[in-house]
Order: sequence, then C-alpha cells, then structure tokens
Amino acid sequence: MSRLPAWIALTLCAPVQVYAESAQNQRFAVPPPVISMENMLQLSAGLLIVLALIGLIAWLFKKIGIHPGGKPGVLKIITSTSIGQRERVVLTEIGDTWLVLGVAPGHVTLLHRMDKQNHWVNQAAATPPGEEFSDKLQANLKQDHAQ
Repeated sequence: MSRLPAWIALTLCAPVQVYAESAQNQRFAVPPPVISMENMLQLSAGLLIVLALIGLIAWLFKKIGIHPGGKPGVLKIITSTSIGQRERVVLTEIGDTWLVLGVAPGHVTLLHRMDKQNHWVNQAAATPPGEEFSDKLQANLKQDHAQ
C-alpha cells in the first residue's frame, strides 16, 4: 500500500513535466502590438482632416453670412460704444425703427426710440466705428427734445 500514493503522485506529475519541457523547446513569437504606429498616424491624420473641414465650413458660413438659428436682417446693430467697464450704448435697427439701448450685465434698458435715418448709415460707413457716435446721439436727442 505504500507504493500506491507514490504511484498516484508520479502519474499526476508526469504530464506536467512533459508539458514544461515541450514549452521550453518551443519559441513563441511576440504578437504584434494591437495599435501600431501606422494606425495612430492614420487616425491622427483623419482627425486633423475632419477638424480642418469643420473650420473651413465655419469660415465659409461666416464669410457668406449664413447664421444658424434665426433670420438675418430682422435685428441689425448699427453701432455701439462702451460707456464703462461693462456697460454699452447700442444703436439697433428693427424694421423702420431705431432703438438706442443701454446694455449692462443682466439687463437691457430702452433709452430712446426713433425713426430710421438713412443718412446716418451712409456716414457710418464712411467714418470709422465708434467715431462721433456720442456727438450724433447728443444731436439727435437735442433735436427730439426741441420738437
């Protein structure tokens, strides 16, 4: 009976020794990397092409004047000037009416309403933006109060 446990142990360990020797004799090739440098370059080039295409389309929309969400020409900003660090006076056109708005963080106030005046548009195109805005605003307010 003393030979039985030794025989069982030898029977169980023999295949392990055979497998170990066969694994030592074989040389396994290293598998190729899952993501190669060529794949990374191709992925990066594709991403750059897509980003360049998005930038080109955005630039074209800006040049052509296509504005997503809204009709162009309903509200037009004629001119604006800064009167403080975060406050502005803005002259806007809606239809045939011009609105002088005071714009500050959190609220917009209507300062004055007047009819559209075409000669200001021609003069505004000839003069640099922001130049003489306060003079024109004062003259228009004085003219309106005189009536």
